[in-house]
Amino acid sequence: MQKTGTAYLPLHGGKAPAWLFQRMVKLAREIIYILCLEYGRKEVLCRLSDPFWFQAFGCVLGFDWHSSGVTTTVCGAIKEALKDVNKELGIFVVGGKGKIALKTPQELEKIGNRLGLEVSPLIYASRLTAKVDNVALQDGYQLYHHTLVFTTDGAWSVIQQGMNPAQRYARRYHWLGEQVKSFVCEPHSAICAVKKERLVLNLVAQESEATRKFSIDLVQEKPEKISQEWQKIANLYLPNRHYLLSTDIDPKRLQQNLTKAYSVCPQDFESLLNVKGIGAKTLRALALIAEIIYGAKPSFKDPARFAFAHGGKDGHPYPVNRRVYDQSIEILKEAVNAAKIGYTEKMKALKRLHKFNL
Repeated sequence: MQKTGTAYLPLHGGKAPAWLFQRMVKLAREIIYILCLEYGRKEVLCRLSDPFWFQAFGCVLGFDWHSSGVTTTVCGAIKEALKDVNKELGIFVVGGKGKIALKTPQELEKIGNRLGLEVSPLIYASRLTAKVDNVALQDGYQLYHHTLVFTTDGAWSVIQQGMNPAQRYARRYHWLGEQVKSFVCEPHSAICAVKKERLVLNLVAQESEATRKFSIDLVQEKPEKISQEWQKIANLYLPNRHYLLSTDIDPKRLQQNLTKAYSVCPQDFESLLNVKGIGAKTLRALALIAEIIYGAKPSFKDPARFAFAHGGKDGHPYPVNRRVYDQSIEILKEAVNAAKIGYTEKMKALKRLHKFNL
């Protein structure tokens, strides 16, 4: 899948008041409707996967530009907005925050049964995008929000958010399921963030190719042998930069997970990620063993590259980025100009927008 951006946002409590959320739903429906008429439904997915456009969209809908709640509230508004027109437009939204996110596969199956759609690839994409951002990219943020937007012809986009309560920041991950070669090797096309984290284990970096390869070799060995290697390493040598202590790993749990993987016999790293029970600690242990035995060093670089959103006039949280600001204006200008094109179907959409009562 192609990830197009990551954003850092401060954690804010509370929720959008009902009067605001109801209006967000109505306006989101009209904007998405017009975008579908002008550019097609796949373009809606492309725009939602663009962190700049998504942030601008949240501002247009009237939500805080710098709040972590922009992700959950805007995604919730889109999901509610498309309920009335999803069959007409061929776009559906599943997932959400907390426990709702865990029900994404069931939501997909329900829609698939109702419309006769093959949704197993979407379920797979939903599961793997979450596993990559929660386990293969260990940046200190635990996912608590997962939304998947898809079309009836199988195109999809994923928007996820993770939380770091200690730093009081949230990090947003955008995925676009188009022209993607691999889930596990450089799936990002842009990572946008206020700051980089110092300790990140990035197992989906190009530099981690050897680690991924030898991790697969290791889980194809008998679990007892790997457990013995771990005991040696834990007692003798643990590099500080791995931020992994011997007390972090339960040897019994590690062997159970290795036994699961051995029984499945995954042939590549993507398959290993898909094994139930294989989590962050197991992958960190495998990465460390692979480095000690084979010299395969993984990447510890945070993939975040540059600042996100617009900043503020007084320099908080940082000075205004004029280039990004102009880009957001152009994105919105395109949507407005497109809506002015006057053939029948689009004029109907404009009339519906005109009737929208704030």
